[in-house]
Amino acid sequence: MKEPKRVLFISQEIYPYLDQKTPIRMMNRILPQACQEKGIETRTFMPKFGEINERRNQLHEVIRLSGNNIVINDTDHPVLLKVASIQSARIQIYFIDNDDYFHRRRGITDADGKEYEDNDERTVFFCRGSLDTVQKLRWTPNIVVCSGWMSALAPLYLRKGYAGAPFFANAKIVVALDGNSFANPFPASFADKLRIRGVEDADVEQLIGKEVTYADLMKLAMDYADAITVLSDDVMPELLEYAESKGLPILPYQPENKAEHVEFFRQLMTNEAAEEQI
Repeated sequence: MKEPKRVLFISQEIYPYLDQKTPIRMMNRILPQACQEKGIETRTFMPKFGEINERRNQLHEVIRLSGNNIVINDTDHPVLLKVASIQSARIQIYFIDNDDYFHRRRGITDADGKEYEDNDERTVFFCRGSLDTVQKLRWTPNIVVCSGWMSALAPLYLRKGYAGAPFFANAKIVVALDGNSFANPFPASFADKLRIRGVEDADVEQLIGKEVTYADLMKLAMDYADAITVLSDDVMPELLEYAESKGLPILPYQPENKAEHVEFFRQLMTNEAAEEQI
């Protein structure tokens, strides 16, 4: 029996769990549904920010997938895995939660609009928690789509830290660019905090000993990507130029054009199948 094609979405923000109906949140909402309508299986992960109403959205914890500890800066942080369904779309959303990083705290900024000082650690936790959970699910994706800067470490981890994991060995990585950035650079210790087994100095040399800007982080993501999509019309020109310089397949901005994205994913999977036969 032919194995189904599978796309993993690691998304920073998704409507309706975050109320404001922005184009990026809508794309992160409709793309998994569009894939499933074309016979492609999906799994979708996002952070469980504090403003997400668990009762209204009917989130519940999945005990068998919770409890894994992630060490960041020599401190253990347990992963709480929660799940909810968008019934009209027949898709499930997995939420990565933690009492310190997400549960009682808003998205990127506090109630006064100040960016959280540990957004760097929250980024590490979300990416590692998502990939660890996919392994627990024993679910092998053909494509991993990383949307939002909080997912930007996933390409590095997939290519280096999880390189020996059979679940990710043949996955194509797609980095989705948008205009949502952060203002305060991550501290110079970030290159040390993100380390896991398999990630060496040479893999993150552009980050070592310096404060890490949004552009630095997204360039790192593209360094380990197989393809790039553009989800908004306000992406930094510097990042668009860097994307072009990589020589990777790029899907330009397609306002709410889900069909183009699904076809883009299909083409990447077709190329993957061709490579396996060589």
